[in-house]
Amino acid sequence: MSHSGFCFRVPDVLESDKVKLVPFNINKHATYMCVTPASVFNYLPTGPYETADDFVATFWESIAIPNKGAFTTFAIFDKTRSEFEDAKSFAGMASYMNASAIDLCVEIGFIVILPAFQRTHVTTHMVGLLGQYALNVPEDGGLALRRLVWQCSSTNAPSVAAAKRMGFQYEGTLRWARVLKADKGPGGNGREVREGDPKKEQPGRDTTILSICFDDWETGKKEFFKEMMARKV
Repeated sequence: MSHSGFCFRVPDVLESDKVKLVPFNINKHATYMCVTPASVFNYLPTGPYETADDFVATFWESIAIPNKGAFTTFAIFDKTRSEFEDAKSFAGMASYMNASAIDLCVEIGFIVILPAFQRTHVTTHMVGLLGQYALNVPEDGGLALRRLVWQCSSTNAPSVAAAKRMGFQYEGTLRWARVLKADKGPGGNGREVREGDPKKEQPGRDTTILSICFDDWETGKKEFFKEMMARKV
């Protein structure tokens, strides 16, 4: 079962010469999310997942479905590993989130890239495909949105670096933007809360915000994405 109700049309597939994105189907893909190491989830609100049922309960039913109008998830497959959508080629997942048809914007987030596919072409092509679909005009197969956002913990240096490498521009940092679960310390800002804080045992997160807007896209970023995806890694 894949999920519907997203405020924009969800394509059946987004595909480059090396990577394929398809709507996440819990009956097919949830099991693949149970083999990732715990460290992959240090900066995410849920995970790791011990079983497919755990994934469905803590991510799908708790995050994806309640926010389905603004949230949709894709399974990522590396076509260079296998021609099939199987465990060998499954590279992780990524989502469109905080989407707004009123404000013509969307965020790329809740990204999980399995360790075997990190520092390869996978992240570049995943971001490239999602960025192209969001920002291209309809005649080029896109949604013609005005704003594409990237947000992450300010301590998540690899995520910030990945966004900047793809041409996202730093906009600012929201201090104490989120209260994290007690076991999500690596994503915290490392600063102490005051006495009397009602959630003293839960760390706080500072959030770094980056973006690419339509005017950036039409004045160079569109071609930059093509160049990045054409690179040989």
